[in-house]
This record gives sequence, structure tokens and C-alpha cells, in this order.
Amino acid sequence: MTQPPLILASKSASRRAMLDAAGVTYEAIPADIDERAIEQNLDDASAPEIAEALSVAKAASLTADHPEAFVLGSDSLVVVDGTRFDKPTSRENAAEHLRFFSGKVMELHSAAALVRGDTCEWAHADIARLAVRALSDDFIEHYLEHEWPAVGFTVGVFRIEAMGVQLFDSIEGDQFTVLGMPLLPLLGALREHGVLLA
Repeated sequence: MTQPPLILASKSASRRAMLDAAGVTYEAIPADIDERAIEQNLDDASAPEIAEALSVAKAASLTADHPEAFVLGSDSLVVVDGTRFDKPTSRENAAEHLRFFSGKVMELHSAAALVRGDTCEWAHADIARLAVRALSDDFIEHYLEHEWPAVGFTVGVFRIEAMGVQLFDSIEGDQFTVLGMPLLPLLGALREHGVLLA
């Protein structure tokens, strides 16, 4: 039996690495959507609802050109002290984010969705809680010297698989959620829909 194709609607290196390591065959085609415009229409939604909605929107943006494929969209949101943060807009903005995060708990919401044709076949959101240690200005400057501009493409201003691990005292939650996608539930959904062997 032929398995339906899978398209990853993302250019995220960490999401590609997760799928590669798991042995999932896919094609990566970045989604082109206006995330801020979608978020503005979701004013009363919770962070996991927004992450899920953005995941669906990313996937749905590619289905017209690939009607037979399952398209995988994924998104992550960071909330600290009730404030939601997007990716930093500059190195200075990244430093501001890190100063705000210092000594607080970061809630990282990661979601994924599978869309085929006009139908969202599956969507899931998960949360990880990361305790940010007290960060000195000297450390923040040193950190950004080494990690900028790579962390400019990440919410939370960190790559956990790189120097970003130094930001935290403790982490509660699934490692794949921290990396930006709830991989285990996704693999289950891919098996259920025949994309992966059961």
C-alpha cells in the first residue's frame, strides 16, 4: 500500500531534525502566512489555542497546491508572567526579552496540525515549563555574541540543543515540546492516517 506524502510547512531546522531522526519521510516547504494578522483575530484565545490555530493555518496554506498530501504545520508560543512573546525583532529586542525572562518561569506552548485538502485531520498542543535562572547583563551580552542571529528565529530566544540550555535551572515537560513540536502525539497521528507504518 502506498503511503500518502507528507509535507512539512516550515523551514525550522529543529523540526526537520526531529522528523529526520525519527525516520519520517517528508518534503519541507515553508508556509507563507501573516501570523500577526491571524493572532489579532484570536484576541480571546489561550496560548495553546493560538499555537494550534497558527499550526493549522500554516498547513492549510499549502494544501491547494498539494491536495493529496498531508501537510504538517507547527508553531510555538512563549508566555512569561502572563505576557506572550513573539520572536525578537533585533538583537537589542532579544536582550530585552532575556532581561524580562530572568528569574521567571517560561511557559512554552508547542502545537502541530495535519491538514489534508480542506480538512484538519488532527491537531494537538502541549506545554513545557522552563525555569529561567537569574541572568546577568554580562551573561546576556556573552550569550547573544555567540547565539545571535540564530536565536532571532526562535520564540524564547534560545536553542535548547545549543547554548540556550544555559538559560535554565530546570525544565518540566517533554523534550520534543521544548524543541518546538509535540513529536510523540504527531507520530501516533501519522500512523493512524497511514503516513507511517503502524
